[in-house]
Parts: sequence; C-alpha cells; structure tokens
Amino acid sequence: MHQPKRRDKAATRTALLDAARLRFAQNGYDGTGVREIAGDVGVDPALVFRYFGSKDELYAEAVHVEIPAGLTGDPKRPLTHITDALLHDVVFADWEQFDGEHPLLVMLRSSGRPAIREQLREQICQGYLQDFTGRMGGENPALRAELVGALLLGMGVMRSLVGSPALSEATFEETRTLVARLVATLAEHPEN
Repeated sequence: MHQPKRRDKAATRTALLDAARLRFAQNGYDGTGVREIAGDVGVDPALVFRYFGSKDELYAEAVHVEIPAGLTGDPKRPLTHITDALLHDVVFADWEQFDGEHPLLVMLRSSGRPAIREQLREQICQGYLQDFTGRMGGENPALRAELVGALLLGMGVMRSLVGSPALSEATFEETRTLVARLVATLAEHPEN
C-alpha cells in the first residue's frame, strides 16, 4: 500500500515566510496576495492562514526586524560605532531575502496602511531610537536620537527607493566618514 507523503510543517512555514518576504519587498502589502505567496511555495493558500492566522500576521512576522544583540548589548559602546553598523545594514547591505533592501525600507512601501505604519513606528521608536536616546545624554536626547534615525533611514530611502545618483554610487567607506562626523556632532553633549 502507498503511504501518503508527509508534509514538513516547519519547512513549509519557513518557505512561506521566505516567499512572503520577497513578494512584500517587490510588490508591497497591497500588491501581494496570499495565493501568489502560496503558489511560489506550491501549497494551498489555506496553509498561510493555518500557519499565520491572516495576511496581516504573515506580513508582521515576515518583515519584523530584531535589533542585533551586538548593537544594544554594551551601553558604553559609542553611538558612532552603532550607526556605522546600521549604515552598513540599512543603507548598503544586500538583504537578498527582501530583494536587496532592509526590512524597514520594505515596510515604508506599505506605510499607508495604519497597522503597518504602527509596526514601523514601534520597531524604529521602541527599538533603535530608544537605544540611541539612552546613549545621548545632555539636552534633547530624544530629538537628537531621532535626527540620527532620520539620517540613516533617509539615506536608505535615497539610495534604495529614490536611486539618488551620488549616494547610489558612493561606497560604504566614503559614506561612513561623513556619517560619523554628523553623528558625532549630534551625540555631543551641548553646553547650557
């Protein structure tokens, strides 16, 4: 008697996440359908709902960004070193699973949706910017932290989404020196 083929639930779930990351990066939330994601994996669309509950929950998991432990682990690590790592990750790294872009930039494409905008705000404000603020001290630490965040995210948008010529052609090494100067200025404790 022929035994039916057993499904590997973990592998199918992982494959659906991988397909979703790529589709959401290429087409945004509204341009991506559950049927296309399931089709990329060769499974029934019902499995998306079984494993994730909804398209919204699939999206939230697919684009969730964990702050690398090395960035937040040492509170004495200078902000310029952290932003150097983020400059590489957000602006210059090739996130193959997201069609080359950082997940935060992927979320920006769909930020017209309130739930996605809230997820983006939470990841940036309660993650990266909260860590930056704690390292600032002095006057207006939250504002200066948000300016650092705006610099990095804005550079990612200019390079990846807009395709601005100078930033698109610049190397990481050329850019990191200029960014380090800007961040050092923002991180200084202003005198009263």
